[in-house]
Amino acid sequence: MGDSMIEIRALEFTYPDSDFFLRIPSFQIDKQEKVAVIGPSGSGKTTLLNLVAGILVPEHGTVRCGGSDISALGDAARRDFRITRIGFVFQDFELLDYLGMLDNVLHPYRISKALKLTREVRERAGDLLQQMGLGDKLTHGVGRLSQGEKQRVAICRALLPSPQLVLADEATGNLDPRNKGHILDLLFEAVQAHGSTLLAVTHDHELLPRFDRTIDFNDFLGGTGS
Repeated sequence: MGDSMIEIRALEFTYPDSDFFLRIPSFQIDKQEKVAVIGPSGSGKTTLLNLVAGILVPEHGTVRCGGSDISALGDAARRDFRITRIGFVFQDFELLDYLGMLDNVLHPYRISKALKLTREVRERAGDLLQQMGLGDKLTHGVGRLSQGEKQRVAICRALLPSPQLVLADEATGNLDPRNKGHILDLLFEAVQAHGSTLLAVTHDHELLPRFDRTIDFNDFLGGTGS
């Protein structure tokens, strides 16, 4: 398979009781590439991220990630693969308000047997938050944080297992222009430092020149989305 991190072939996906239809004949991203995905709302960009992460499974076709055919794995194996090999930065952060910043970053290690919480992991979590400029707020509840700070916590959580692949769904969508550039800097630096691949869905067209490549989802539209 050479140096590809993501390889999709002859994929077809629909949601039950919906006229949404996604067909991707061929899609490939190489290791350590930073790729942006753009396209109209409802075209299936988030669906693509969920298919790559194994949260969704295609009806037809294959989704390979890091050499593994994710679309052929069972539920538990897909979940373990996602937790250990993929960092997902969600649009709405998915942080737990009742936990402090550090505990939010460590949370996946507490709920999954696939990850082992060690002293080294705790130190790395602290280091990541420090690099993101949050080192003085480790015990702060995330409910007190700004949108930009929450986004940085979410990025730290995604990066903690040193994933091969980082998926970002509108990671800059809720931020003001100054913060957008800053968050992207931090995300790019971290991805680079870990030798990871980045696949990011974005509406921020002014950020596109910073990526290695842009994929326009209009090319895959086979029906209407919702």
